[in-house]
Amino acid sequence: MPETTPRKPGRPPSTSAVELEREALRLFGEHGFEHTTVEMIAAAAGTSRRTFFRYFDSKAGTLWRAFDAEVTKLREQLAAVPEDVPVMTAVRLAVVAVNHYRAADVDELRARMSMIGSVPELAASSAVHYDAWERAVSDFVARRRGLPADSLYPLAVGHATLATCRAAFERWTVNADADLTVYLEAALCALGDGFTDDVLVAEPVRLRA
Repeated sequence: MPETTPRKPGRPPSTSAVELEREALRLFGEHGFEHTTVEMIAAAAGTSRRTFFRYFDSKAGTLWRAFDAEVTKLREQLAAVPEDVPVMTAVRLAVVAVNHYRAADVDELRARMSMIGSVPELAASSAVHYDAWERAVSDFVARRRGLPADSLYPLAVGHATLATCRAAFERWTVNADADLTVYLEAALCALGDGFTDDVLVAEPVRLRA
């Protein structure tokens, strides 16, 4: 059967995952996640349902694509860190390297995270994605130290790093005054130093990258 979904005037035949993401987020905000269909998202992006499923396996996937891609890049960055770089320094460098969000991205990211936190279906699925991020870190620590991936210290580093990054993300979205890397760098340096008294001074508010 030929595809009959009308395309918006002037749009190219191919529609990227990013365009589908943006339209999905807009429609979720206007109609609610539950009342937005894949067909609505595809039509708004000027493409077909078939094309949508080339990029995503569900409408929920539109909110996680960038995060899941970050996990893949994080593993790549960690694998590329020289062996002589200390473990926690390597983790910090890799995490900072894969995060390129600017202050201009805050509104969209706020909307995305608000949706994930407020829709039960999305909130329930978040553990799978966060676990994959943690495992990227814990697997790296385990390889570096010759430990089982499910042993205490690799898991502790994975959990602690994710929690620290989420705290940095939270404060960054509140302040919206610098690149996310400014907050990640400060928080992960503190984590690497063991959160000693001399590093627990003040968060990096009103800094500019």
